[in-house]
Amino acid sequence: MKTIGIIPARYASTRFPGKPLFEIAGKSLLQHVVEQCMKARELSEVVVATDDTRIYEAASEYCTVEMTSPEHPSGSDRIAEVAQRRNCDAVVNIQGDEPLIDPKVIDQVALALRGNEMSTAATRIRTVEDFESPNVVKVVVNAAGKALYFSRRTIPFVRDVAGSSLKEQLAAFVFLKHLGIYGYRRETLLKLVKFPLSPLERAEKLEQLRALENGIQIAVVQVEYDSIGVDVPGDVERVERILKSR
Repeated sequence: MKTIGIIPARYASTRFPGKPLFEIAGKSLLQHVVEQCMKARELSEVVVATDDTRIYEAASEYCTVEMTSPEHPSGSDRIAEVAQRRNCDAVVNIQGDEPLIDPKVIDQVALALRGNEMSTAATRIRTVEDFESPNVVKVVVNAAGKALYFSRRTIPFVRDVAGSSLKEQLAAFVFLKHLGIYGYRRETLLKLVKFPLSPLERAEKLEQLRALENGIQIAVVQVEYDSIGVDVPGDVERVERILKSR
């Protein structure tokens, strides 16, 4: 199976304009992400998908870049445009703001596509902050490891400890944090972006719910890695400290 990694990259960001090109430990944020992706064994190629000429020119120095329409409403639509033009069997969508992404996680998501239409990754929630934050997406899976639902709410509701402290609730069940990496069979991705915005997707503001609402199963690989992203300028110092320590 020929699988390519695609990193959607936008220059405009409400909370951090120009984020992909911001320098961290001597390299742009985007270059750090690309270099981690290139270590993945299951990717035959890494492509940056952007609608900005500044990103195109900078990223062209170290990887393949494709210009895409500025009208795409989501990262999925952006990578679908690239996938439609390329000869591949599957695609892994990697977030462009995770310079510490583990290549092994990318490989696990890619390998899960051998028997599934779509895949993603999750890790155990370890802190009360993540447990109660609506910015940390939770996922519940069935016995076969397929996603049942994703939510910004903490799921499932563990009734027996509902009146206990958050720390006790967290210890009572293996709650899973969804990591923002997706694998798609090429034909599944091209089909998915043609579906209209779904009711659950609109409510939770989570693209993956469109897949579930339209009968596309998502395999969830459970990993030890926990994402450390750069969402706002205040995240740079922590990430830079980790990169320099390596």
